[in-house]
Amino acid sequence: MSKITNVLLVGVGGQGTILASKILTHVAMAQGYEVKMSEIHGMAQRGGSVVTQVRMGENVYSPVIEPGEADFIVAFEQLEAYRWAHFLKKDGVLIVNTQKIVPLTVLIGAQTYPKTILSDLKERVERYIELDGLKLASEAGNAKATNVVLMGVLSKYMNFPEDTWKNALEARIPAKLLELNKIAFALGVAEAK
Repeated sequence: MSKITNVLLVGVGGQGTILASKILTHVAMAQGYEVKMSEIHGMAQRGGSVVTQVRMGENVYSPVIEPGEADFIVAFEQLEAYRWAHFLKKDGVLIVNTQKIVPLTVLIGAQTYPKTILSDLKERVERYIELDGLKLASEAGNAKATNVVLMGVLSKYMNFPEDTWKNALEARIPAKLLELNKIAFALGVAEAK
């Protein structure tokens, strides 16, 4: 990787977006890359948006990804994928977890949840991966491992050795949850094939 690679992780508070970005950062640094990470917590504790920007390469001067510059977007929820899709490069990869988390404005009836998000994204994005990460995480033993399922998918598109990902999981996941997260990661890898 001689150029800078930009990865945008978008989700809702409580989905593990920040932990996923720390796993990715660990992987990139283990491979000798300079990494910059930026987090935005928009009322995360109340189900608001959480956005993490990870930039990696030989010389990275800023943690900020501009619209149209993300090589990868990993969306933990449909509406967040839709909100941030304009950040993806023309040849970038969009990984979308099909989970829906209804925002407060929809719950109180002020807005409606768009019905055509996934079909709209498929039309707009050339390199599009859609999966039910929540279901796969539940199969692994814990729905909260959805973030690690998504990292498994992402790993198939990044040029880092599998061992580096496993080492990052061991460094970032508590020991009592490690085995189920390794299973979740493997399910994500399998889903990406």
